[in-house]
Amino acid sequence: MATKRDYYEVLGVSKGASSDEIKKAYRKLALEWHPDRNKASNANEKFKEINEAYAVLSDAQKKSTYDQFGHAAFAPGGGFGGQGREGPFGGFRQQGPFTYYYSTGGPPAGGGMPFGDVEGFDPFEIFEQFFGGGFSRSAGARPRREVYQITIDFVEAVKGTTKEIHLPRGRAGEGSVRKTIKIPAGVDTGSRIRFEDFEMVIEVRPDKHFRREGNDVFIDYEISFAQAALGVVADVPTIDGDVKIRIQPGTQPGTLIRLRGKGIPHVQSGGRGDEYVKISLQVPTHLSRRQRQLLEELDHG
Repeated sequence: MATKRDYYEVLGVSKGASSDEIKKAYRKLALEWHPDRNKASNANEKFKEINEAYAVLSDAQKKSTYDQFGHAAFAPGGGFGGQGREGPFGGFRQQGPFTYYYSTGGPPAGGGMPFGDVEGFDPFEIFEQFFGGGFSRSAGARPRREVYQITIDFVEAVKGTTKEIHLPRGRAGEGSVRKTIKIPAGVDTGSRIRFEDFEMVIEVRPDKHFRREGNDVFIDYEISFAQAALGVVADVPTIDGDVKIRIQPGTQPGTLIRLRGKGIPHVQSGGRGDEYVKISLQVPTHLSRRQRQLLEELDHG
C-alpha cells in the first residue's frame, strides 16, 4: 500500500502557514488539477489528494489533531474509528479512496471523531463550496438542469447585481420565460450559480484598470521621478473609490503597496481580499535645458 503524503507537502505549505496561505495554496492547486481542466492520467487522484489535505488543514480542530497524531488519527484501526469497523458509537466507511468517519450518539472509548458527525467526504463538493461552482461533475451526480451563460461587468461582479433575463422555453420560436436573478458580490468568470430549475455560468468583462487574482486586485500607479525620490501623498483608485496613501521617499519602480481589505468580497465566507498598488515610474520624454542640467548634476553626485 502506498504511503500517504504529508498534507502540508501536498499543499506545498509549512506547518506554520496561516489560514489565508492554506486557502491560496489550495485554490492554485485545485484549479490546476481539476479533472475538467487537467487531462493528465493522474489528475483525478491528485485532485482528490489536494481536497483531502485541504479538508483537514482548513479546519482548526482537524488540523490540531493531524499535527498531533498525523495520518494515524484518521486511519482505520488508529483508535479513532472503532478499530476499523462499526461500533456502538460509530465507525468508518470507505468512499472511493477515502475513509470518512461518522458518529451515532457519542464518542468511542478510543477518543473523539476527528471529522465530527459527517456523512461523507466529497472532494467535488469541497471544490464547489470554495469556488462557487464552474466545473462539471460525473454523470448522475446531480439532477439535469439547463445551463445558461451571462456576461456582466467587473464592477457588477465585485459588488453584486440583479438582472432580468429571458430564458428560452420549448422549441425555437415558442417564446421565453422572464426571470429576475440575483448575482452575489464576489463572483468571477467560471462561477456557477444554481437557481430554481436552471444554472447560470458567469463571464466577467475585464476592467481597464483593475486586475483580479483570486479575491485580490492589482492596479498600476504611475508617479514621477521627483515623487519617487521625495515621496508623495497620492489619491489611488480602489473598487470603493479613491483613497489617499503615502508613498515613501526613495520608493523604487515595481514596489507593491498593500491596501488591506480593499479587494474582492469572498462569495462564501465573507471578508474581502486586498488591493496591491504597483508603482511605476513616469520618465519624461522632453526635457528643458534646465531640467537636463539638474539631472546631469544629480547623476554626477
